[in-house]
Amino acid sequence: MQIDEDKLNALMGRMVAEFGALAGAPLVILGDRLGLYKAMAGAGPMTLDQFSDKTGLRLRYAQEWLSAQAASGFVDYDPKAQTFALSPETALVLADDNSPAFMVGGFEVLMSMFNDIDKIQKAFRDGIGLGWHEHHPALFSGTERFFRAGYNANLEPSWIPSLDGMRERLQAGARVADVGCGFGASTIVLAQAYPQSTFVGYDYHEPSVNAARERAAAAGVADRVRFEVAGAKTYPGKDFDLVAFFDCLHDMGDPVGAARHVRETLAPDGIWMIVEPFANDRLEDNLNPVGRIFYSASTMVCTPCSLSQEVGRGLGAQAGEERLREVVVKEGGFTRFRRAAQTPFNLVFEARP
Repeated sequence: MQIDEDKLNALMGRMVAEFGALAGAPLVILGDRLGLYKAMAGAGPMTLDQFSDKTGLRLRYAQEWLSAQAASGFVDYDPKAQTFALSPETALVLADDNSPAFMVGGFEVLMSMFNDIDKIQKAFRDGIGLGWHEHHPALFSGTERFFRAGYNANLEPSWIPSLDGMRERLQAGARVADVGCGFGASTIVLAQAYPQSTFVGYDYHEPSVNAARERAAAAGVADRVRFEVAGAKTYPGKDFDLVAFFDCLHDMGDPVGAARHVRETLAPDGIWMIVEPFANDRLEDNLNPVGRIFYSASTMVCTPCSLSQEVGRGLGAQAGEERLREVVVKEGGFTRFRRAAQTPFNLVFEARP
């Protein structure tokens, strides 16, 4: 077998970068849990002693963590002054939970993937899948924190306005169902933006529903938001002006059954809002950094989740617009389906009966 030395060396260089990223991921989680990024945000350059005093860390641990952060490029190091600083840009990504660029939740999701490797290995062999509720709890909190950033940045400013007439209906007072709501981030963002409307979030995972109720109370929107344990094909209610599925349709074993139930519960002039991970229709068009993330998450979480349920359609996180159109229109009974908006991470669709 002929070996191309240049290709091998390039791959080995890439592997070093991969190892560094994986080794650094637990340190990001530690920095988040211990409040280290928040302690540095806006504080300006700090010596090692100042950082240790402010965070309460033992000096030797503080030194090693800061050194690793500097090597990763997350913390700026001044060798002359021997100080460490967190830039405003990095603070948005690692220290501010409400920032549209906040990314720490993604590291929690990665932690859950490593914890679930043995379960996924078994699922690969026996083919029965792995339910959402069977994953490590870091998946639930990490998903909420990761996607909440996108909802804060896009939901009210651009996604809702992209739906025909929906912003005005919500401002006047509409009935909204958020299906597969998880910890309720999307529901709460909507309730804060449109206080005249009422919202109900449904999820089959009871611990997530309980967490959503706590978050709604803390956000001060419990007067117009409630959360119930219910599945996508069985949730109660009729004549909703808006039914929303945020990053969850592809996880469902029977997305067609879910689509048909949405049609039954929508008002005649209602809108089904479907937010899905960004994907092109062809594999070769998804071979990029975003596709890499979503295919990996789909392998570890989304596809096993679907295969664990009845029907087991297994759309995956990179389903793409045409496959979703087939589910919604050809099989689900909707007559209109269009791409309403998009970001580098999401596609937003509007479906009408």
